[in-house]
Parts: sequence; C-alpha cells; structure tokens
Amino acid sequence: MPKVVSRSAVSSSTDAQPTASSTAALRVYYCICSEFILVIDKSLASLPRRKTDGAIVIRSQDGEAGKARVFKLNAVFKEPVLVERPGGHERQYRLHCPRCNLPVGYQTTPPPMKSGPYTYVLKGAVSQVQGQLPSDAFEDENFVRVS
Repeated sequence: MPKVVSRSAVSSSTDAQPTASSTAALRVYYCICSEFILVIDKSLASLPRRKTDGAIVIRSQDGEAGKARVFKLNAVFKEPVLVERPGGHERQYRLHCPRCNLPVGYQTTPPPMKSGPYTYVLKGAVSQVQGQLPSDAFEDENFVRVS
C-alpha cells in the first residue's frame, strides 16, 4: 500500500475585514432543566419586552415594523390557555419544554410555530448557561423566608 502524505497551510490576518457569517453570532438558550430550547441571532436581553407580562418579544414574520428574527425554538405546543387582560381576554398557545414540560413561551396564533407575527418567551424561562437558573426566574414571586 502506498503511503499518503499531505501538507496544508492555514493563514489568517488581523487586517482582514470580518465577513457576514463571522459577525452573525448565534445565541443559545436552555430551559432550567438544561434542555436546549432556543437558538437566535440576537441576545434576548436586547429584544423588547411585552408590557402586559414582561415576556420577550421575538418577531416571527416580516412586517412594516421590521424584519423577522432568525431563530429556532425547541418546544412543543400544549392546550391553549385563556388569559385575562385589561379590556378582555387573550388566547395563548403555550410552548413547553419537551423534556420537563415547563412553559417557556407562547404565541397568540394557533400552531404551527411562527404562524403569527410574534413569538413570546416567558420572563425567567430560559438561561444562556446550561444548568443555571435564570436571574429573573422568580423575580415577581413573593417568598416568605423561614428561619
């Protein structure tokens, strides 16, 4: 058998201009059970929050107000929930973690995913560090400390 030898050289330059693919960093988010939930092209901290419940607003479809975000949500739909809002009710199609079944988000239109203009991620539902509790997970809860 003949011996195969190959040679290669890798070159890089600090003067090179960044390409579109090198500047488009994707952010990964996890459920509190450590299951992969979301990959998105922008930090969730920089996205707007919904005034009614503090959920993070992800634009799912292109519209007059802007272009859709590039994201993949690993969640399953459960039965819709009717939520009371000032001036009426809102039907939420809840999205749950496929591993632990905790709610991680919702949309106000029926399945499939991204069928409406927005997808919402619940406040405190996801973390960028796998296995770490999000800092805002229990932000609105009132706890009584027992000594």
